[in-house]
Order: sequence, then structure tokens, then C-alpha cells
Amino acid sequence: MKVKFVSPVRVYNMIKDELDAAYFDVMNKGAFINQQHLRDFEANLAKFVGTKYSVGLNSGYDALMLSVKYKVCSPEDEVIVPAHTFVASCTAIVNAGAKPVLVDVGKDFNIDCDKVEAAITPRTRGILPVHLSGWMADMPRIMKIAKKHNLWVVEDACQSLGSSINGKGAGSWGLSGCWSFYPFKILGGYGDGGAITTDDADLALFVTRMRYNGEDRDTGEYHGHGYTCLLDNMQAAFLDVKLRYLPQWIIRRKAVAERYRKALSDIPDLLLPHYNDPRRDHIYQNYTVRSKQGNAFSDFLKTNGVEVLTQFRKPYYKHAALKLEDSGFPETEALSREVCSLPMNVEISDEEIDYVIAVVRKFYEK
Repeated sequence: MKVKFVSPVRVYNMIKDELDAAYFDVMNKGAFINQQHLRDFEANLAKFVGTKYSVGLNSGYDALMLSVKYKVCSPEDEVIVPAHTFVASCTAIVNAGAKPVLVDVGKDFNIDCDKVEAAITPRTRGILPVHLSGWMADMPRIMKIAKKHNLWVVEDACQSLGSSINGKGAGSWGLSGCWSFYPFKILGGYGDGGAITTDDADLALFVTRMRYNGEDRDTGEYHGHGYTCLLDNMQAAFLDVKLRYLPQWIIRRKAVAERYRKALSDIPDLLLPHYNDPRRDHIYQNYTVRSKQGNAFSDFLKTNGVEVLTQFRKPYYKHAALKLEDSGFPETEALSREVCSLPMNVEISDEEIDYVIAVVRKFYEK
């Protein structure tokens, strides 16, 4: 058997009639750029997240970069970011004109709040926590730290749409929440895409202008040298269809995660992503385990037909061309050797789940 990590084709066929109707609606109206489908999706995304505004963009990176750029005043400004994340979280800070300050993560892959306080200097201006794999960083504590030190917070929520803490959604805590609609995300498009969510009207207006070359589309006035990073209308139409299914898809993901937990929790060398914090709701964008056997484990799964992800074997700060300071991040180093994400999606069949479990147990001879 072959088990894919995700299968966008299956998802398409699950809701084919509605996606096809959205496609033909856009095509028949000739509504490709900055049209009603985009505005509808923005309104529905903001409502889902729990914010006043949403602005559609070309990628999660654009959402991060523009959010940080809105607040950066000097190249000396420092922004705290986790050492374990996709490089875009850090690159957005650099390209917004600020200096990233890396902080190690905890056992749950998210930023270690104890180390955040220690990293704050007189030049610190903001914190960019990342909610990895569907499990949020400790936002109540991060917001408390930010308030204490007069810092802004931009949430990299690209992997956690639908997650929450005490009922307050990811992407609604800080100045902005940043989203990616890359095809493998929990809400994935058929191409790239992204968005911000925010309660700040000025930020929403800034991003709306900057995504369209700095132009105010109502007046024709340019308000700065902007970018071309608008979420196109076709992707917005597709995403709006899929957003309606997200609550039930999250339920399915939780069910898959529970099957993995029940079948694999007796393996001592395999750390599963289940955490004892009733405040936080895990929506399982990814089901990321830590295997003490590292590559031997992930390679065995691949050899036996199970497609997995091993992000990130080489931490981004280890890439010399990025010219980042490696001040020692032991937890990031350890999990980078051990991390492995099992197939986790709404389209996976029960038979495929059983096969993944069987292969994992075969590796450990359980």
C-alpha cells in the first residue's frame, strides 16, 4: 500500500460540485482580481477567526512581512522569533527591515516563553510566535510579556487555523494573525495564498494598499512603494467553499489523531503530539512525532510506502547564506534530529490509517 501525506485530488473530488461551481462563477463573470469573491472570503475568514478585518494576500510570507513592516521603524529594531520554524517566519522580519532574535522552543515545538523574557533588550520591539502543527504557542503568557515590555505581537498562525486557547482563536490575539493557504495547509488553495486577520483598522488599510503596489484603489493615490501580493479572486472563491467545511474537517483530524494515540502510545521511543493543557485546542494540521531513531524511522516509513515529512532536519539558522547567529538552541537541535510528521488529512481512509500504524509498529517490532 502507498499512503500519501496529503491528497489534494481526493479533497477536490469530495466537494467537486461546489468547487466547480465556484470556478465557473468566476470565469463567467470575468472576475479575476480584487472582486466580490475576495471580499466575501475576507469577511468569512475574519468571522471564523474572530477579528474585525481580514486582508487576502499572495502567501503566508507576505502576511508576515507586511505585518512586521507596518511596525518597524529602524534596522536596529529587534523581533523575537523561534529557532524552530519555517524560514519564512525569520525572513519576513529581515525583509521588513528589522533584526531577528532567535529563541529556542519547548517540548511542544513552540517558542519557550521563559527564554523570550531573557532575550528582550532595549531594542526589542516585537514578538513573532509561531503556532506549529495546529497547537498554539502560550498566547496568554506571550501577551502578558508583551504588555509588560510594551511590545507588539504578530502571530504566525499559518499552521493553526481553527485552533484556540480558552475559546479565543489563533490569529486573534496579537496585532495580526498571519495565514497561509498553501495547498498542504488545513485550509489549502489550488495555488498559493495567504491573509492577515486583525482588529486594527489602520493595519488592515496599510496591508490593503501595500498588496496592490501601495495604491488606494478607491482614490488612485499611492501611499508608498508597495508590492504585488494580492490573493487572486479564483483562489478566494475556492477557499471560501472549503472554509465552510473546515469545522467538520477538524473533527475528522482529531479522530485520526486519537487513533494514532491509542495505537502508538505504548512505544517508549516515540513521543506523540498530545499535551496536557485543557486550555488549548489542538486541530492537528500535522501529526508530528519525535522518534529517537530519527532518519532510520522516517526512512523505514518511506521505504514501506508511507509518505512523511521531516521538517526541519537542518535548522534554518544553520544555513550560512542567511547569516544568522547560532547562539545555541538545544531543544531545536534535538527535535530536528527526531521529528517526523505522519500522514494527517481529512481524506485519509481508515484502512490507510491502519497501515501507517502497522508500519510504525513494525519498525519498533511491537
